[in-house]
Amino acid sequence: MKMTKFTHSCVRFEQGGHVLVLDPGTFSEVETALKDADAILVTHEHADHLDRPRVLAAMQEQPSLELHAPAGLAALLRAEAGPDLADRIHDVEPNTSFTVAGFGIQSFGGQHALIHPLIPVVANIGYLVEGRVYHPGDSFVVPNGLRPRTVLVPVHAPWSKAGEVIDFVIATGAERAYPIHEGLLNERGLGMVEGHVTRFGKVYGTEFRHLDAGETVDL
Repeated sequence: MKMTKFTHSCVRFEQGGHVLVLDPGTFSEVETALKDADAILVTHEHADHLDRPRVLAAMQEQPSLELHAPAGLAALLRAEAGPDLADRIHDVEPNTSFTVAGFGIQSFGGQHALIHPLIPVVANIGYLVEGRVYHPGDSFVVPNGLRPRTVLVPVHAPWSKAGEVIDFVIATGAERAYPIHEGLLNERGLGMVEGHVTRFGKVYGTEFRHLDAGETVDL
């Protein structure tokens, strides 16, 4: 299975002639990520994880492209997209297992991390792809009952601090980790956070590696 990272939280998986994309948001190269894609998984409704106009446009252009999202978001998208696309937009509940475009998926969590008590909390689902790669969306929820081989780490967000990022990496116990959710950091800030994660990850057995937008790795 190949994974290509795009800017911020968007990643693309390719395996056996199938393509699965997670979180094609406004900071990301949406059209490139969705080229010839079979399915989209969305962790939550925030625009940096789902660029609604561009994603719905891609679904119009690619008649086989399906989208899976938390139930409330999926309902909103069906209403917005209209009858032509509604039957290709599907609900996802937390703590379930299903198959999307040939990829085995497990869902975890259910709630976005708290930003501030005055900012409403939205639904957020983390996805484990093929039992190997975990994308938590905007949360530090750790998959229960298993250790993913690879974890995608939200290295910076309005809802986190560096210590929580480090603790998340330690708690997952993954063999390797790659960054996501770095779109608000400049090079100095990113280097600092990734330096901490690299150092502490190594102590606890996780190899952290930086990926540039557009870079592909074998998993």
